[in-house]
Amino acid sequence: MSVPELTERIIARKEGAVGWLIFNNPERRNAVSIDMWEAIPRVLDDFEADPQVRVIVLAGSGDKAFVSGADISQFEKQRSSEDAVQRYEELAESAQARLQGCDKPLIAMIRGYCLGGGLNIAVLCDLRIAAEDARFGIPAAKMGLGYRASSMKNLVDTVGAPYAREIMITGRQFTAAEAKEMGLVHKVTTKENLEKELEETCDVISANAPLTMRAAKRIIREIVKTPYDAAKCKAWVKECFESEDYKEGRKAFMEKRKPAFKGR
Repeated sequence: MSVPELTERIIARKEGAVGWLIFNNPERRNAVSIDMWEAIPRVLDDFEADPQVRVIVLAGSGDKAFVSGADISQFEKQRSSEDAVQRYEELAESAQARLQGCDKPLIAMIRGYCLGGGLNIAVLCDLRIAAEDARFGIPAAKMGLGYRASSMKNLVDTVGAPYAREIMITGRQFTAAEAKEMGLVHKVTTKENLEKELEETCDVISANAPLTMRAAKRIIREIVKTPYDAAKCKAWVKECFESEDYKEGRKAFMEKRKPAFKGR
């Protein structure tokens, strides 16, 4: 997929079972601009509609950053008035809601800086694999920014309130090792091994049953609500048991072979 009609700052490509969404603003360490926020939902729509795509990887262009935050160069025009702030918040909120609602597995491959809006994006991914040189943080307190409640909730859901307070109040950058201790990332590896680690993880996920993974993501999103809709959860489980993939899974188990799931 090519998205030049959307923005050159988001690269979308498909490699086998993997859909790549790459933040491509390297001269600003992949800082997210308005056009990038607008492009994210459309790229995800395309990946979700393609049955060949089993897992989606988010990454930054180059080796300096995943996403270093919002593009501050746009602040004077895009976030200097009440209307402009509202417009920016709506676009960012919409993109983040689309990431959160994605039914396919999302993996953040993190090199270098993962700050502010970049950290917001990363915590919406199902898995976060980081190189040992990665740096994490939310410097809002250093700029006088107010932080939207939805992003704050995602942070708290990921690391818990005590660590969320430390991240927000200090505004400092945390090492990959510290992020791992917080639960902010799932795995830390060397810079040289990052792509290999990601490839192996994608291979494992791509071989799994798409409907089961979709149901799991939907149910997890639902059960964190109070109260949650038990009927919806039962319906998603039922879809799995009524699928051709469930038959294939049982058959493959009996025949002692790897299943060939179709996502139906």
